[in-house]
Amino acid sequence: MLENFEKLCMLPGVSGNEDAVRDYIIKEISPYCECCVDNCGNIIAKKQGKASSYKTIMIDAHMDEVGLIITGITDEGFLKFRTVGGINDCVLSAKKVIIGDTVGVICSKPVHLSAEEEKKHYVPAKNLYIDIGALSKEDANKAVSIGDYATFKSEFRVDESGFVSAKAIDDRVGCSILMDLIKKDTEYGFTASFTVGEEVGLRGAKTAAYTVSPDFAIVLEATTACDICGSSADNAVTYLGKGPAVSFMDRATSYDRDLFNIALNSGIKCQVKSAVAGGNNSGAIHLSKSGVRTVSVSVPCRYIHSPLSVANFEDIHNAEKLAEYMLNIIGSGKLND
Repeated sequence: MLENFEKLCMLPGVSGNEDAVRDYIIKEISPYCECCVDNCGNIIAKKQGKASSYKTIMIDAHMDEVGLIITGITDEGFLKFRTVGGINDCVLSAKKVIIGDTVGVICSKPVHLSAEEEKKHYVPAKNLYIDIGALSKEDANKAVSIGDYATFKSEFRVDESGFVSAKAIDDRVGCSILMDLIKKDTEYGFTASFTVGEEVGLRGAKTAAYTVSPDFAIVLEATTACDICGSSADNAVTYLGKGPAVSFMDRATSYDRDLFNIALNSGIKCQVKSAVAGGNNSGAIHLSKSGVRTVSVSVPCRYIHSPLSVANFEDIHNAEKLAEYMLNIIGSGKLND
């Protein structure tokens, strides 16, 4: 898993530009399933199991990450941009980004030249620029075009205690788990959806769910962990090291209560996501056609939607175990309709 996970995190895949991620996933899973790409760019993969599944089961993970898109170039050669997906402007200044093969840095006014009032506030994204070392607009146009995507440039690192830091853990961790499940000799078959555009409105999930028409769905995600210094226990949401998070409700979904309870009573280390906040592809999937019974299995992630996030490998492994457990319960028909 580690090799796939690292490669996935390092690939560029801002919403609307998931090509590199999609190509890598298809190459890796093609020997183990039948897959195709729909008109939106989602991968729909049918995995056969050793036994026939009781119901049609969809397991989903989204390929896209938050990032930036170039919207203009100044006469001096600096790049204007807008954020893609939910990024807090305060994490942007002085961060490295990469646009194709071109590396840049988001401009930041030196503290020595900042007025006292300026030091108290972060600069909004609309007032920031990317410096790629160009000397003019003409010079910048040789390397970058309007409409190009920029991803955060960061390294993938695993420490001795099992903590992993990288960009795009949301949701390359879900993609990595789903790839592992496809490569396994699972008891029951399922349809995997590697979807586009989650960060900009659950776009790919809407069409994927319509195509698959599942009875049940398991959504593999990363979710907020705020178990950090300065944050109270009431606001922690989830904790690293306490297992994958299972949601009962967020801003997009009220989750199937039977599936929620089965997950919590699985015997696999997991936790309840304590905040009714955020959302994921479940919001689109559970409303598809006549409705889909849906559960979300999410890996806690500190500093989510930023240039560098942190997760725990024990949580990731338990998320995979829980997803397979839920697949077996649903596939066996032990869960009553």
